[in-house]
Amino acid sequence: MIIAVATENGQIFQHFGKSQEFTLFETENAVIKGEKTIDTSATGGHSALVDVLKSNSVETLICGGIGPGAIEGLGQIGVEVVSGVSGSAREAVIKYLSGEKIGSSSATCDHHHDSGHTCHSHEDGHTCGHHN
Repeated sequence: MIIAVATENGQIFQHFGKSQEFTLFETENAVIKGEKTIDTSATGGHSALVDVLKSNSVETLICGGIGPGAIEGLGQIGVEVVSGVSGSAREAVIKYLSGEKIGSSSATCDHHHDSGHTCHSHEDGHTCGHHN
């Protein structure tokens, strides 16, 4: 299974739609077998990022904040979304593989209202990143 994590300097990036890179973890029998980082800085927008994950055969995405449109797009290609996660990407994957609950099912972002940058339903101090 390929698990993608939206990352920045090995830490989980908090805004899926602005992800500049993903760390891909190749796993087998709940063990990490390989790891590589792919640059997505030239990729623009949620749907393009969904395409990147699809082309890399990703089955699960771990991230911080993510909007409902991106979640829907990922669901349409069969990618499980684990959002509301922070900290080390590698540690999050290890916890996920061990069956430990990570993240928050309500960590979603909606960036299409009024000023164009509002967040909803964040728990435990989670932010989407890049918010002022």
